[in-house]
Amino acid sequence: MSEPTLSDVSDWWATAVSRVEPDVIELRGRPVQELIGRTSFVGVVWLLLRGDLPSPGQERLLEAALVSSVDHGPHAPSIAVARMAVTCGIGLNSAMASAVNTLGDVHGGAGEQCMELLDDVLRRATDGADADHAAAAAVDEWRARSKYLPGFGHRFHRTDPRRDPLLDLVREAVDQGVVAGAHLRAAEAIERRLAAGRDRPIPINVDGCTAVVYAELGFAPPLARGLFVLGRSVGILAHAWEEANQGRRNKGPMPPAVRPTYLGPA
Repeated sequence: MSEPTLSDVSDWWATAVSRVEPDVIELRGRPVQELIGRTSFVGVVWLLLRGDLPSPGQERLLEAALVSSVDHGPHAPSIAVARMAVTCGIGLNSAMASAVNTLGDVHGGAGEQCMELLDDVLRRATDGADADHAAAAAVDEWRARSKYLPGFGHRFHRTDPRRDPLLDLVREAVDQGVVAGAHLRAAEAIERRLAAGRDRPIPINVDGCTAVVYAELGFAPPLARGLFVLGRSVGILAHAWEEANQGRRNKGPMPPAVRPTYLGPA
């Protein structure tokens, strides 16, 4: 086996995301000094993930989706974990990492899964089914695997308060030619399917709305989870910092006076 060359070493972490050399920092070929003060944080997120800068309409949609996901209170496991962790004496970075590590398939993964569901509806529609029949078939197949339909319904909200403003922004973007609207129509078809024969509908929730946004903007489904983590990190930081300043130590998941139900032998 030949000895590694300098090129072998240089190519080991080859990247198109950034170039960092003495006195040089470039992000996707753009000097960082030209971005600072001129490009928003959301614009730089788009730049690093997509390779170019977003249009104003694209940036507005991405920002709205990120804002909608920042927090859902201490009953959200990620927020609760951050608050508990910081009372154990670890730093904010470790508390945030502990919280982010809870964002998996069940808590934090619904947006990615909903994007896959919407894509399934569009594939079926491409094969000749109309939107409502395609949605019905996709929903039925998903429910054969799981009783949970990602992106629809909410355990706290009859109608998620983030639904209307997000979908209204998508509709506006469709009217302006910013996005095509196919994934929006797929989500609406699923809502109609879920409402059929019911007195109380099952509306799309924030995960479904952000899935529509990310899909319309052309992001791959796995990025929906990464973008959710990015948005939720803001709330995680805020809650961890608030808890750190309250001075409590070793805060558990329930007040000390409350005992867990014991299920073992007497």
